[in-house]
Amino acid sequence: MRKNITLGLILGSALALATVAVAAPAGQDGGMGRHFHGHGHDMGFRKLDLTDAQRASIKQIMHANFAQNKTQWAALRQQRSAFESMTPDQVGYQAAASRLAQAEADATRVRVQQKATVRAQIYALLTPAQKAKMATMKTERQARREQWKQFRAEHPAGSSTSAAQ
Repeated sequence: MRKNITLGLILGSALALATVAVAAPAGQDGGMGRHFHGHGHDMGFRKLDLTDAQRASIKQIMHANFAQNKTQWAALRQQRSAFESMTPDQVGYQAAASRLAQAEADATRVRVQQKATVRAQIYALLTPAQKAKMATMKTERQARREQWKQFRAEHPAGSSTSAAQ
């Protein structure tokens, strides 16, 4: 149970920090489909009272980033699939593992760099008041995360608690 909660927190934190196109009005996904809409990936944009022009610019940035990465991620998925279809006793298995590891490392590096670029482009679109509000929201989110960590430390959900009952 504790592993599931920890994994959930890690994934939730990662998703909350991801930059995605949710600047579209509520109920619309901005054409980005199920990949980006409605899962808390909006960096708080919905609370920043974006103008229509800001929403359109963010949508354009996200679409361009998505289109730029689409072929790269497809190639990586294909490489993963090819490796997973191999058995450990096949000739070239270790070499394929090394190639996949390198491809995954390269993809991670590129993803982090592109995420930073996208975040910078979007941040540049915000007004000083919106930037201040975003900073406040980030501080509040971090405080809630710390409170949760403290609560979890004080109330461990381990098998010893269940076994005592």
